[in-house]
Amino acid sequence: MQRKSKTFVRGFTPKFVKRKRRSSRRRSGAAAEVEYLEHGVPPEGFSVQGLEPEEYPPPQYTDEEGIEYDDGEEVEGTGHHRHHLLHRSESGQWRKRPHWKLTTWEDVRVGDVVKIMDGESIPADVLICASSEDENVAFVETKNLDGETNLKSRSAVPVLTHLRSAQASAARKSAFHVECGPPDTNLYRVEAAVVTPDEQKSPVDISMMLLRGTVLRNTDWVIGIVLFTGQDTKIVMNSGNTPSKRSRVERQMNPQVFINLILLAMAAVACGVVDAILEQRNYPRGAPWLFGATLNDDNPKINGLVTWAFALITFQNIVPISLYISIEAVRTVQALWIYFDKEIYYEKTDQATLARSWNLSDDLGQIEYIFSDKTGTLTQNAMVFRQCSIGGKVYKGDPEPEDMPAKGYPVPEDNASGSQHKLSGSNSPGTDSDSTDPKKAMAVKLSDGVLHHFRDSDLTTDLKAAAESPPRSPQDPRILNGFWTVLALCHTVLTSVDPETKAIEYKAQSPDEAALVQAAADVKFVFRGREREILTLTTPFSEKPERYELLNVLEFNSTRKRMSVIVRKQDEEPSRILLLTKGADNVIFERLGRGNEELKEITEKQLGEFASDGLRTLTLAYRVIPDAEYEEWSERYREATVSLDDREKRVEELSQELEHDLRLLGATAIEDRLQDGVPETIADLKEAGIKIWVATGDKLETAIAIGHSTNLIGRDDNIIIVRGGGARDVYSQMWGAVKQFFPDSTILSDQNMQENAPTASRPSDSFSLHRVNTGVTDIVGHDNGQRPGGFVLVIDGSALADAFSDELHKDLLLRLAMHCEGVICCRVSPIQKALIVKLVKDGLGAMTLAIGDGANDVSMIQAADVGVGISGEEGLQAVNSSDYAIAQFRFLKRLLLVHGHWSYYRNGNMIVNFFYKNIVCVGALFWFMIYCAWSSQYLFEYTYLLFWNSFWTILPVIAMGLFDRIVDDHVLMDLPELYAHPRRGEYFSLKLFVIYMIDGVYQSAIIFFLLVYTYWTTTSRTDGYAVYQYEFATTIAIAAVMVVTLFNGLNIAAWTVWVFWALGIEIVLIWAYTAIYSVISPGWFTTPIFGNDHYLFTSAYFWLGMLLVIPLSLLPRYAAKAYKFIFTPSDIDTVRYIHKLHPERDFARDRQRGGVAHLRRTPSARSQHLRRKGVAARTDMSTGIRSVHHGFDFAMEEGGPALRRLQSNLSERSAPAHRRKRNASSFIPSFSLPQSIRRKKPPTSPPIHPHDDPPSSH
Repeated sequence: MQRKSKTFVRGFTPKFVKRKRRSSRRRSGAAAEVEYLEHGVPPEGFSVQGLEPEEYPPPQYTDEEGIEYDDGEEVEGTGHHRHHLLHRSESGQWRKRPHWKLTTWEDVRVGDVVKIMDGESIPADVLICASSEDENVAFVETKNLDGETNLKSRSAVPVLTHLRSAQASAARKSAFHVECGPPDTNLYRVEAAVVTPDEQKSPVDISMMLLRGTVLRNTDWVIGIVLFTGQDTKIVMNSGNTPSKRSRVERQMNPQVFINLILLAMAAVACGVVDAILEQRNYPRGAPWLFGATLNDDNPKINGLVTWAFALITFQNIVPISLYISIEAVRTVQALWIYFDKEIYYEKTDQATLARSWNLSDDLGQIEYIFSDKTGTLTQNAMVFRQCSIGGKVYKGDPEPEDMPAKGYPVPEDNASGSQHKLSGSNSPGTDSDSTDPKKAMAVKLSDGVLHHFRDSDLTTDLKAAAESPPRSPQDPRILNGFWTVLALCHTVLTSVDPETKAIEYKAQSPDEAALVQAAADVKFVFRGREREILTLTTPFSEKPERYELLNVLEFNSTRKRMSVIVRKQDEEPSRILLLTKGADNVIFERLGRGNEELKEITEKQLGEFASDGLRTLTLAYRVIPDAEYEEWSERYREATVSLDDREKRVEELSQELEHDLRLLGATAIEDRLQDGVPETIADLKEAGIKIWVATGDKLETAIAIGHSTNLIGRDDNIIIVRGGGARDVYSQMWGAVKQFFPDSTILSDQNMQENAPTASRPSDSFSLHRVNTGVTDIVGHDNGQRPGGFVLVIDGSALADAFSDELHKDLLLRLAMHCEGVICCRVSPIQKALIVKLVKDGLGAMTLAIGDGANDVSMIQAADVGVGISGEEGLQAVNSSDYAIAQFRFLKRLLLVHGHWSYYRNGNMIVNFFYKNIVCVGALFWFMIYCAWSSQYLFEYTYLLFWNSFWTILPVIAMGLFDRIVDDHVLMDLPELYAHPRRGEYFSLKLFVIYMIDGVYQSAIIFFLLVYTYWTTTSRTDGYAVYQYEFATTIAIAAVMVVTLFNGLNIAAWTVWVFWALGIEIVLIWAYTAIYSVISPGWFTTPIFGNDHYLFTSAYFWLGMLLVIPLSLLPRYAAKAYKFIFTPSDIDTVRYIHKLHPERDFARDRQRGGVAHLRRTPSARSQHLRRKGVAARTDMSTGIRSVHHGFDFAMEEGGPALRRLQSNLSERSAPAHRRKRNASSFIPSFSLPQSIRRKKPPTSPPIHPHDDPPSSH
């Protein structure tokens, strides 16, 4: 078979490659991720031996490096296996045995079969054929793709699971090929099918793929076939090119430099033209200065051109070449200020904030939009089981120990030195065979992503009392037993035994799912694993392990918002069939049977308290199903699962048939730990006027939970949900949202929008929207139809894909988002994150900042004006692509509000003052042209002009860029509203540039003309002996330096010792230089101003001229600043004045009273709005459903293999001929920030329904 010439083909016959085992990493190329074996296989395909997995012998390895045999045969001729996997002689006899061979990533081709070992990165997009696990399941770490640190499960293609060795992979009897669509950027979709020789197609979905960039975990090996490589892999297609970033100040400065170039050209042209006219007019008149001007190199007809060229040199200082050098030096030091700032130094990891791009410091002060990742950026992705309500009684858990070890390893009550929870049972030591059996394990290890065990002394007492009480006694054990049984069985968690600690370890797809099962284990309801369809559970209510037969799994999706399992309890007569359910409170409550009203009312109030504490909630219920009902339903359900028409709809309808008349058990409350200070940081950034967008790969409900727990969504804000793939198209949803919530905006009045308004085939008013009373007075009144609070837009990835497909859709999305206080984008791919940033950056011209911590955030970070990487648990990919590296999200506040504010103010002020000081010098030279016949003659002695930018005026602007601070750092942190000034670009603009240029022109005219007319001639000598130009020119030079230095000082806000030194040294330098340079004898070298001191310093013209021109030059600027401060002070002026009068003032208190508005003694509508209490409402534009949000967040991985694993054996048992893979499910973490702990008297438990008992061992 010929090697593929390109990485994508519509169909192919695989080639076989692949990977080294862990023990063969001996050569220097150990960084290579893939081993491969070339072969010569006839184009008809491969034979497949029908061996069962247990029939394969263990692998056999040769001494040759990178070669692996796994067929158990003797090794022959290993020295010839370097180039081919399989080779046939002309006689048809095998000369080489199938084997695996190590290779580099670049040699992997489409169609190669690869073997990947545990802990290794995936080199390409690979279709799974088989794995080391009995059920052909593989676990991968996907943080480089979606930012999630939890493991995801993937499963093999059912028809390829026999390919468990090189021998089986290279067999010729089973030809097959793979048909797949073109490569795309969607991380959650793949279009492919495996076609067998009998033309049977087996569908392939993303749950059967290992994508490049992921890492194989907890799986010994995986054998797969390569579908896409190189540029066609999803991670590469979601990557962007590394941009070359330039700051906005630098971009704004370039036109100003161009203006100066135009001024230089105009001045030079003026000198050349006027000089040519004067020479040609005065030469015939016998002008003495033109005597002999008829030579080839001195001719009135060409001297104008020469004068033009000399004028370019004379006025060259107007082009601030030294400004570029100075500003780069200043930015370098500003980067050091950031690095040495102890306030943004993370002592735990010994990491300082690092400026990786030194030219963007001023951009930090102009950020208008922040785009943030979630996992590792806003959250720790670590869960804590905080509270639960069981039968109406709330268990809040015991306080956490103060000496809790770091990173999820607390000190348990019964094990003071470890992180595992000992279990009751036999104390006899286990044998070696028992050491890997979860049923024999004596402890439960704290799961990854779970911070500590759940303990509650009241719950322990109640459980103990309930275990000793008979049924239907005051201490009824049924609700307690049923609650924890549902929690311990209704999930997709796998179990294993840690080989070192011999403790059970739960492997969950998300930390919140692990936290629920871990909490059940902490109270002795220990899930001990699953053997095919049998679930094993130990409880305090039973001496022996309880066994449950798993019958069906009714999986989670974003519409159902619940998950159910149907189990049959074993070892009891009669065996009962139980439906165990957990999900959102609203979907559970509407499916409750009679007799639950009192408990429902109590639980609903408790859920509100949980939500007010920022906790994620989950409601638990159950139902006992009669055998006859289940048998009839099961048959119809099996038919629905194998149907080809409307399969999902039929399955959903049948699932709802059983999920009714539920008995309520209680609710759980989980906290997803945020990074330290995240809610406060987001609240402060919002108050600073920065709009924050969160882009995450999580589900919609999780995204909303993120918004609530991080203060992105306020308590009285409303949520507009736009989802793709629904009954209403995305454009109609956005149109309806604008029409309903922003009727007074001009969005829909735009002609282009009116021409593309939704029609009857695409209606925007397919449902009626009504205003929801949330109990809060509408801050804008009841008559204009506005909802209380602001609006937050939540949009998913499929809706974004639709919006980005058309310019009209993009425009409407951008306009809608502009009217919202925040935007949350869920289920987005890395490339969509970058497109979101570009939508705002290019569409609004706004300054954007993107922050993330994983490889999936690199495109977003590179697309933004400023990229910030967090050194978190997801590696350093984001940091390596970022402009600034920080250790914690909370450091972003100081980075922007202090360093960004200061840097932008310093750099903007420095640049305009740099332009100003140069125009003063050039202006004096230009005015002198009037008196020297426009001959481009120097006014000053040349060294004064030469040192103008080197010594005389450089230090004040450098000090301005390094040490000036408009307001102290603690004031900027306490009053985030002050960030509005730099955000609006007030410190550097074309208007400011023009003002400073006018200042320079005015001051140059005052200095030159007043001193020209002060000196009757150019010297103060009265004997008429000489007309000495440099005497009065030196006076102009010293006056200009004095004026420029004092003017720069007038524009500096904070006069530190360094500012005093910089300004003072300039004045000392010009005076000392003049005095010393004037006394140097011509015997040393020629000095044009020798003896100047004899006349200059003794002249009244000099001293009185100084006293005249310096105040007059500075007067307009001083008067303007005084007028502004007295009559139209800005917030900055007000705060600075108050801080000067009261240096010890606590501005944090002023912020609580209204912030800057309070300092101005005017009411702050916004601060009052922020303090209002209410309940957030939400409107789903795809369905028109309007509801009140109570903090629920329950999401599982749709389309994944987790539930598929649970159902696979069930399907085989019920219909072996129609084995079908089920959608996976996975809890997706939610986010919370406990704000208060309210202790209330626990209500009495309501009565139990007399007919149905919860799952119990009694």
